[in-house]
Amino acid sequence: MRYEFRPARATELAEVTEVVAEAYQPWAIALGFRPPPMDADYAGLIEAERVYVMGHGGVDGIVVLVDEDDCLLVQNVAVRPGLQGQGVGRALLGFAEREAARRGLSALRLYTHEKMASNVALYLALGYVETDRQPISVGNLVHLRKTVAMS
Repeated sequence: MRYEFRPARATELAEVTEVVAEAYQPWAIALGFRPPPMDADYAGLIEAERVYVMGHGGVDGIVVLVDEDDCLLVQNVAVRPGLQGQGVGRALLGFAEREAARRGLSALRLYTHEKMASNVALYLALGYVETDRQPISVGNLVHLRKTVAMS
């Protein structure tokens, strides 16, 4: 399936926050706390053109991208639960790679909670390398990085 990616529109704020809430709710239960992406300021992120959406007739998934000095931070990837496991997350991360290259950045960086093991496994399978484990009050954040091909 071919996916279309574009910056989120202000009129899609409710859909963006809904996708994030649906995607993270099982993790909130499993972790015992609300992951920070559930409480992010999506109105501000959309206004700053950091949220990108993909979908067919609606928002099926989102990725939040933030420029850093030497890389592109993937601040959040969220996919509607009914579409998880169907390549949507991989497609969003592929878009992030292309966007990093387009911006002249040589790498992607992201982090996730160590208990989100299926996410860590996906990132490793996609070529990300663990660079650090950062202790936080509720466990550890796993930091990962991937070099991207420059266009």
